[in-house]
Amino acid sequence: MIDGVPELCWSGSYAYRAKRLHRPESLEQVQEVVAAARHLRVLGTRHSFTGIADSDELITLSGLPQDVEIDLATSTASVPAGMTYAELAEELHRSGLALHNLASLPHVAVGGAVATATHGSGDRLGNLATAVAALEVVTSGGEVLRVRRGDPGFDGMVVGLGALGAVTRVTLDVEPAYEVSQRVFEGLSWRALEDHLEAVTSAGDSVSLFTSWGPEVEQVWVKSRAQLEDPRSDLFGAAPATAARHPIPGLDPGDCTTQLGRPGPWSDRLPHFRAGFRASRGEEIQSEHHVPRVHALAAIEAVRGVAAVVQPLLLVSEIRTVAADALWMSPQQGRDTVSFHFTWKLEPRGVHRAVATVESVLAALEARPHWGKLFTADASEVRPLYGHLPEFLELVHRLDPSGVFRNDWFDMHLGAGDV
Repeated sequence: MIDGVPELCWSGSYAYRAKRLHRPESLEQVQEVVAAARHLRVLGTRHSFTGIADSDELITLSGLPQDVEIDLATSTASVPAGMTYAELAEELHRSGLALHNLASLPHVAVGGAVATATHGSGDRLGNLATAVAALEVVTSGGEVLRVRRGDPGFDGMVVGLGALGAVTRVTLDVEPAYEVSQRVFEGLSWRALEDHLEAVTSAGDSVSLFTSWGPEVEQVWVKSRAQLEDPRSDLFGAAPATAARHPIPGLDPGDCTTQLGRPGPWSDRLPHFRAGFRASRGEEIQSEHHVPRVHALAAIEAVRGVAAVVQPLLLVSEIRTVAADALWMSPQQGRDTVSFHFTWKLEPRGVHRAVATVESVLAALEARPHWGKLFTADASEVRPLYGHLPEFLELVHRLDPSGVFRNDWFDMHLGAGDV
């Protein structure tokens, strides 16, 4: 810690340069900090792998009141942006409520996950930001701005990349609580996936494919809301696992959520990893690229074609589907998506080269990066991928004309001097 500032992100792959960390305990204190700052970013749970959340000064919202306000009339819950999804799930469970989906890690903060369009999996399920019904934001002048779905510019503010202000509260759509069962299938051939891609990804409400890009897809995790009366005995040649599995071979599956088809609460099945236990491997780097679903098979073949570059540095790769949305800076904006995630060894130089290689073979397939993970594309490469980027940059300029929330990461990937 440097003057209270964490030196490293959670995985050890990024060193923060900030020298001061503010810990306000009220909305008014947040306003005071923001209004006085020259360069500031909000720091969440540090589940990122780049400088997206770094600046001269940082502010954490963990000291704000952690109250959850449920409105049954509108089926929404207003939650503190600094609260983790694991903490939120506990609060919702007490009221018999749930969210539409969760990311693989419940350890992440709501505000950070929404701002970067973090997602789970599911052919019909949008990323976590699609559940946002309203935002409370402290802009660079210290003013409090409250916006709701349908307001002008709302679709540009939700996935805001931390550039529009300090999001202090988020209102999310909720629904009645439900149970989920989870089964793992092992040994899916690439030929079977090619022949039955749609059937595989729709085998449950949420489906994740784990592979090291070798001879087969080693594991397929199938999460289903309804308990199947007659569960399938195989998945196009992949056999059901007879014991719990971890996505990364050789690691303890005790850190993972319950499998083997035993139903349980949505919050304890939709993530891959259990709240209160180690998230993933820990010492790692992650990257992820989102391609239009129509290019899914071409993308799989492209990555398989560079397996010799990927495999020596890889811990595991995950393939997921995410539904299209209308949020300006969402990687799923305007298109159903297949996402290619890579969990790499903590070997930065080699991983940067491998990520650049993956990006190069997916570029022709209109691959968009996950904002919270490592990617090498600069502003000239990112701009053509986002049709609403000019509108977003105008929004950034209007809400933050002095560039308080701008940082090096923003300038590198979205363009310095353009707002």
